[in-house]
Amino acid sequence: MALVDVDTRRHRQRLLDGLAASITEAGFRDTTVADIVRRARTSRRTFYEHFSSREECLIALLADANRAMIQQISDAVDARAPWAVQVRQAIEAWIACAESEPAITLSWIRDVPALGIAARELQRDAMEGFIAMTQRLTDTPEMRAAGINPPSRQLSIMLLGGLRELIATTVEDGGRASDVTEVAVRASIALLGPA
Repeated sequence: MALVDVDTRRHRQRLLDGLAASITEAGFRDTTVADIVRRARTSRRTFYEHFSSREECLIALLADANRAMIQQISDAVDARAPWAVQVRQAIEAWIACAESEPAITLSWIRDVPALGIAARELQRDAMEGFIAMTQRLTDTPEMRAAGINPPSRQLSIMLLGGLRELIATTVEDGGRASDVTEVAVRASIALLGPA
C-alpha cells in the first residue's frame, strides 16, 4: 500500500512538473494535455487518473506553489529583528519566490481568473492563506512594541493584491520582480507601520 501511495504521488508530481515546464516554455493558454504528458514522460491515461483537465492540473500546481511560498516567506522572517527589517525580509522572500518561476507567477495572476468558478476556490484559499500569514507575521512582540497591530483583513487584501499586481506588471513589461523590491518594501512599511 505504501509503495502505491509513493508511486501515485510521484506520478502526480511529474505531471505538475510537466505542466510547470510547459507554462515556462509556452504559457498556460498554449499548453495542452499532450504537452504535459510528453514533458512528464507519462501517458494520457495517467494524466486523467490524477486530473480531469489541464485546468484542474493548473489549480493543483498553484495550490502547491502557494503553500510553498507561504512557508518560504514565513521561514525568512526573523521575529526578533526590528519590525521594518521583518517587513523587508517578508517582501524579499515573496519577490524571490515570484522571481524563481516568473512564468508560473504570471500564470497564477493572469490565467487563473479566466478559469472562472473552477478556480475561485483556489483564489479564495490562497488569499486566506496569505492573509493569515501576514497577520501571523505581524503579531510578534517586536511589532507590538513598535505599536503595530496585525492588519485587518481588508488592509491585508490591499497589500497582497498590490504586491501581486506590481510584480505581474513588472514581469510583463520585461523587468524582473526584484526591480520593485524597494518600492514594495516602502509601500508595505507605510501600510503596516504604526498609525
